[in-house]
Amino acid sequence: MDMKKLVLLLSGILMLNIVGAQEKKVVLFPNGAPGEKTKLTEKSDATGAQVGGLNVIRMTDVGSPEITIYPANKDVASGAAMVVCPGGAYNILAYDLEGTEVCEWLNELGVTAVLLKYRVPRREGRPKHEAPLQDVQRAISYVRAYSEELEIDPDRIGVMGFSAGAHLSVMASTAFNQRSYPAMDEVDKVSCRPDYCLLVYPAYLSGDNFGLAPEIKVTKDVPPTLIIQAEDDKSFIDSSLFYYYALKQAEVPAWMHLYSVGGHGYGLRDTGCMVNEWPNRAEDWFQEIGVFD
Repeated sequence: MDMKKLVLLLSGILMLNIVGAQEKKVVLFPNGAPGEKTKLTEKSDATGAQVGGLNVIRMTDVGSPEITIYPANKDVASGAAMVVCPGGAYNILAYDLEGTEVCEWLNELGVTAVLLKYRVPRREGRPKHEAPLQDVQRAISYVRAYSEELEIDPDRIGVMGFSAGAHLSVMASTAFNQRSYPAMDEVDKVSCRPDYCLLVYPAYLSGDNFGLAPEIKVTKDVPPTLIIQAEDDKSFIDSSLFYYYALKQAEVPAWMHLYSVGGHGYGLRDTGCMVNEWPNRAEDWFQEIGVFD
């Protein structure tokens, strides 16, 4: 190998190491998550059904919640951040489809992405979202508490989620006035209210008589929200419609893009439907509400 090729090879290896070093993992509860009594061993597999011709990494048995911070690309960094909540019925996490792939997209836009690995599966005897709500509240507070170190604006920290992760994002957007676990340190003195919220095919939001699920209380203080929904997502279209109506009734700035075909669980992947262009609409929304300077 000549010297020029060797230099290029070493440069490439160095760049890969730099990129890899940028990711930062943080255990949210170093002394143990609230209410966790049984030690779990995390499991993941990619042997299930495919989406967009690719397998999906499914993770479960998460007992120690953590975040992975993906800094925005330096040349386009906007100072904004987004906590990303994958879906999976509160039993698994679609960790790449609705997690790492979304973080890559956000980084390209100049947004620092914070991937939340929240506790799954559902805890027996506890509401499905109780433990995950503790995790997302802690995650938002952590990012805001360390905003200077992370080089982000503490007033531009959003939350987004898919399916059950969207339900969790709604809980973070509506239940921020009361922390769902006892304060542990200085991080928990910092607000856990997100500044904006992006929901993609949200689940579990609808209740009886065209209303919302009882755990969801919408007030004027809910952050601006964008909803992405397909009409043929028969199990969960009411979640989007009812939540959008509740936001409008409370005079919360709300946008909804409703597509006729698309189903559920597509993430950012190409499934051959017009709903796959939703990231473009999200970028428009980011600009309109000031996520980007």
